[in-house]
Amino acid sequence: MAQSPDAATRASPPPDGGWGWVVVFGAFISIGFSYAFPKALTVFFKDIQRDFQVSSSEIAWVASIMLATMYAGGPLSGVLVNRFGSRPVTIAGGLMCSLSMVAASFGNSIIHLYICIGLIGGLGLSFNLNASLTIISKYFLVRRPLANGLAMTGSPVFLFFLAPLNQYFFYNFGWRGGFLILGALLLNCCVAGSLMRPVPSAGSLSTEKKSLKDGEAGGQGTKLKSNCLSRVKIVDLSLFKDRGFVIYLIGNAMFFFGAYAPIVFLSSYAVSRGVDELSAASLLSIMGFVDMFTRPGTGLLANTRWIRPRIQYFLSFAMVFNGACHLLCPLATSYTSLVVYAAFFGIGFGMVFALIFECLMDLMGPQRFPKAIGLVTIIECCPMLLGPPTAGILVDRYDYRYLFIMCGAVIVTGGLFLFVMNVYNYHLMDRKAKAEHQERRGEDAQLQGRASDRTPEERPRAAGSGEDQTAPAATEEDEAMGDHAKTSAEHPSKESQEFHDISI
Repeated sequence: MAQSPDAATRASPPPDGGWGWVVVFGAFISIGFSYAFPKALTVFFKDIQRDFQVSSSEIAWVASIMLATMYAGGPLSGVLVNRFGSRPVTIAGGLMCSLSMVAASFGNSIIHLYICIGLIGGLGLSFNLNASLTIISKYFLVRRPLANGLAMTGSPVFLFFLAPLNQYFFYNFGWRGGFLILGALLLNCCVAGSLMRPVPSAGSLSTEKKSLKDGEAGGQGTKLKSNCLSRVKIVDLSLFKDRGFVIYLIGNAMFFFGAYAPIVFLSSYAVSRGVDELSAASLLSIMGFVDMFTRPGTGLLANTRWIRPRIQYFLSFAMVFNGACHLLCPLATSYTSLVVYAAFFGIGFGMVFALIFECLMDLMGPQRFPKAIGLVTIIECCPMLLGPPTAGILVDRYDYRYLFIMCGAVIVTGGLFLFVMNVYNYHLMDRKAKAEHQERRGEDAQLQGRASDRTPEERPRAAGSGEDQTAPAATEEDEAMGDHAKTSAEHPSKESQEFHDISI
């Protein structure tokens, strides 16, 4: 099988700059639409709800299905990125998103919106998101937290502009005309994809020639088998053997259950408290504006030598902070207090999303990251799918305050779980590393003791002393010492890698 254009930079380290910053700009646009678009669409929900005569829970399924499909499409997107590269996948995703909004503008039922916006549009956003995150991990290593923070800033920047822009489209063209215009704007994802040039690799040409020779020697049967296996293995279940990955997955699943429902219902909650619709829509812009500065700031902070070795704990703190904001939201009853809540919500939300994928890259590394993010997104789509509709049921039966209490409690629990389990996990890793280190030191001492116990006649004679030089080349102890020396020469890099894993 031909090597993918983005097939990683195994022969040379990531460039950590250069064209990589242009790629970050393209990812900024692509990720901005991927995350901000489902949130900004909530501006149209009240009018669509009146036109189709549906409940709050039913209209919440539109954003919920779109977000869930965006995450569930991660494995498929990862396979396509590995096969064709980030550039064509991002362009295809932009086309799908654009066509989905144009088709949704002609809808006459809520089911039509579920299919067009939720399924087709969500899959297009999945292509954009996965391809953008993957190519950043190929271009950056040392500056990766900063690059991720800048790229993830696209979400609040686009939310800041899209929320009032959608409100303008709604007042002047209605929700159908607004959907048509948004379909045209989504074509900018194709422009962003064109900037994602494959990573230059010095060894890519020789690797490709070698794969072609192996393919010719193995025949058509081996080539067909390789293609089939590479396409079938969409999800790598061996990742579940990694304890750190499982801890990360559980904590993030809890976060995503309560992450988006407050955004979906924030404008409606403000209207129920007597705020006019224009001011209610501006709350999303305020959140996006604060989030806009929080993400790059968090990226810079996470790149420092004090935070980066403890970045998993930093993510736990960000989740707890985010959940605490939702728990305090029912106390906000005036527009001023809602502005304060939106500002703190933007800080907490921005911190989490500036760290969430960086922590996964930190755990898995750039080679395992595409498969890891595919598995993470397909599992996280379940809580994301159920979160907003569950919150909508609480709104229909009780009141908005129960929605925020539920979301805040789940997110705080997820953050505390991540913190406690990471402490436990790192303790086990540290104890295992110390045991292995002591075992190696014991072997060294034992071999040195054996060498010192030899008699002078058994010790090797120095060359040129006039003695008979026909003695055996090495005893069994000498061979053992030689093997151990060879092993010890290989251990420093291994110990360094183990220390790196522990510190992270």
